[in-house]
Amino acid sequence: MKLSIVALKVTRYSDAQSILTAYSRELGMVSLALPAGSSRSAVRMRALTMPFGVAECESDLRFGREVLNMRQLSQTLVLRTVHVDPVKRLVAMFVSELLAVVLRGGGADEVLYDFLVSSIAAFDKADARAAANFHICFLYHLGRHLGIEPDVSTYVDGAVFDMSDGVWRRSVPMHKDYLVGLESVVAYRLSRMTFGNMGRFGFSRRDRNAIIDRMLGYFSLHCVSLRNVRSLGVVRDLL
Repeated sequence: MKLSIVALKVTRYSDAQSILTAYSRELGMVSLALPAGSSRSAVRMRALTMPFGVAECESDLRFGREVLNMRQLSQTLVLRTVHVDPVKRLVAMFVSELLAVVLRGGGADEVLYDFLVSSIAAFDKADARAAANFHICFLYHLGRHLGIEPDVSTYVDGAVFDMSDGVWRRSVPMHKDYLVGLESVVAYRLSRMTFGNMGRFGFSRRDRNAIIDRMLGYFSLHCVSLRNVRSLGVVRDLL
């Protein structure tokens, strides 16, 4: 069958083979066999399956097989900057690592797949200022597809953001997972961020680090722990 995929990460399995973790329109999360040799075909396939690579391939589905074969791989979204710009490459690696954890075991969701592809296309066109905020904008809107988007209708001035329930409250909840003051306001303002205006949010490096910490904490409360993401430290230092 034909698979439309977004490449997330490649893990070396042996001298001859690596495993590509990808999200597909047809099956959701999949593991695909990728040649690890130095042949022209293997090098081409690895180039097309770098983080955020969008492609199509043919695969044979067989009962009980966890790692699918892959052939006739072709690029379906030409990326002109993501894999060339060093900052964008890092952000793509970071977000892809998060997705590989958050979407693990997830089934097919065509709306989510289309969101991933349109987000990557917007990222490829983004200038440096917008690209620095992409991971923040992406994670916020990913929450909508995962059913954990904060309920902004509950926001009022001076409210406390209850991270456990994803709502704003007038009083401090009876647990430790909440934001007050400016952090609560920023959490609300993120709902206004889009891929079209993300470059207008003038966050400093300290701001971004604080925001991403809170967002990872929020995802960890509602999905799966993201506190051990390996590429996070590099993102902190660069953006």
